[in-house]
Amino acid sequence: MPKVSVLMPVYKTDEKFLREAIESILNQTFTDFEFLILDDCPDDDREKIVKSYNDKRIKYSKNEKNLGITPSRNKLIDMASGEYLAIFDHDDISLPTRLEKEVNYLDKYQDVGVVGSKAKNLIAKSSSTVPCDNLNIKMALMRTCAIIHSSSMIRKSVLTKNNVRYEEEFSPSEDYALWCRLIPFTKFHNLNEVLFLYRDHDGNTSHNQKNKMQQATFAIWAFVKAENPALYNEFLLKAKHTTRIRLFGFIPFVTIIKQGNRSKFYLFEKIPLFASKSVIKLQEV
Repeated sequence: MPKVSVLMPVYKTDEKFLREAIESILNQTFTDFEFLILDDCPDDDREKIVKSYNDKRIKYSKNEKNLGITPSRNKLIDMASGEYLAIFDHDDISLPTRLEKEVNYLDKYQDVGVVGSKAKNLIAKSSSTVPCDNLNIKMALMRTCAIIHSSSMIRKSVLTKNNVRYEEEFSPSEDYALWCRLIPFTKFHNLNEVLFLYRDHDGNTSHNQKNKMQQATFAIWAFVKAENPALYNEFLLKAKHTTRIRLFGFIPFVTIIKQGNRSKFYLFEKIPLFASKSVIKLQEV
């Protein structure tokens, strides 16, 4: 039984991107893994590309009909035999030490169920900024997906023990919903280094399903707030919001910085005016 199952759904992937993705996993410094590749396009020819790699760790399968990304991700989880699940997308690149460093972290910290890393945009050449420790990640999850999905490794037992899976109703933000469902059950961590490269192009889900993602995010906010009221309240107390009132539409006149129940007012962004306190209510958005 392998230590890690790498889970990669495929759908009409550009051959160049697919080969780069596959080779980035096969060239990992950590080698005790199975590489599960699930093709969600029955009439596609990606099978030839995958099977051109003579590596016994690759296990290729194809859906008899198109299921969509959420059911395909859940099917990969059910197929996996590894202790840890390394999430990976078909047009991204894992740096050589990604699996090794994530496995080492989960082995060392048994109370952590999800570990991720920073990522670098292959096109913009910019690196992501993510919270690293458990509490800051959980508070960030109140408003954003604080674990980069394709950089993550999950302890499979955390999913099976708590009956947590990807949920179709939150697609295409099913990854964000998964992390929020896991908040009560485990700890999170992000390694403070880039172990993963991604492509931000026009074909990405974040671009072509932007409105659907926004609606799913609103629904996730509703349940994560209801299921974690104490954490949500702590998030409100620490969250910082900045509002600027401008003259003629462009000159910063009054800046209001609100953090928790305290608001500070500045003239021309630098001159302190006064501060005030208010009562925070849990039902605030």
